Amino acid sequence: MTLVYACIAPHGGEIIPELASKSVLHKFEETRAAMRVLARRISEARPQTVVIASPHNLRLLSKIAVVISENSSGTLKGSSNRSVNVRARCDVIFGKIVVKQSEKAGLPVVGSNYGTAAGPSSDMQMDWGTLVPLWFVLKEQKLKARILIVAPSREISLRKNFDFGRLLGRLMKRDKNQNFAFIASADQAHTHSRSGPYGFSPAASKYDDFVINAIRDNKLNRILQLKAKFIEDAKPDSPWQMVILAGINEVIPLRSQLLSYQVPSYYGMACAGFEPN
Repeated sequence: MTLVYACIAPHGGEIIPELASKSVLHKFEETRAAMRVLARRISEARPQTVVIASPHNLRLLSKIAVVISENSSGTLKGSSNRSVNVRARCDVIFGKIVVKQSEKAGLPVVGSNYGTAAGPSSDMQMDWGTLVPLWFVLKEQKLKARILIVAPSREISLRKNFDFGRLLGRLMKRDKNQNFAFIASADQAHTHSRSGPYGFSPAASKYDDFVINAIRDNKLNRILQLKAKFIEDAKPDSPWQMVILAGINEVIPLRSQLLSYQVPSYYGMACAGFEPN
């Protein structure tokens, strides 16, 4: 029992057909098709727990959050004025193991709950970074699995997020009772267009090229070399989640496959699968 599949998956709402207006639906089709491939592969691998690292869940200053609520649910409204919703049970047992072992390792990790200590009202709001990938996995593929949401920190070093990934890999590898999938929910650089909310920077295409080459070469740990100024200019929301995956990959060897890369809007979107060797 161990990690059976991992991926990098984008979370722009328009990749869900119900959330895209007719005018933009086609622009995201390549990414949408690749997302369905990733979701199908996760489903076929039959994990009992899907660990998902999202940049848009709890933003705890200088801390990595591990959600230990019993449930997570959310609704996302799109440009089509329609909405989708996802509700999932959380793997509280594994989440508490992750928190305890992280504390022992000296990593800045905090367990987080919302509402009640247990029961239906122990329900952490599901952010779009979590909801969009899980919509394809839990809704379209109808996978019956628990989830564990982790939220990396942008204030600590990439190296510490990477070390957290290594710990996750060790815990997955030693668990004798279940299989895991891992999703790095990640959109790439957000400064591809002058009309976008973050403006334009030539760093955007350079950042995305760097990431795509790292995926193709199966060398995600190269991301640890990136400088903070370069990341700030490109404005991705991806390096923190991807270095967690890189840390897992150091413990559980994986082979990478780039399925798609698009810039359908002001931000880049990449879909990549990682299968155990």
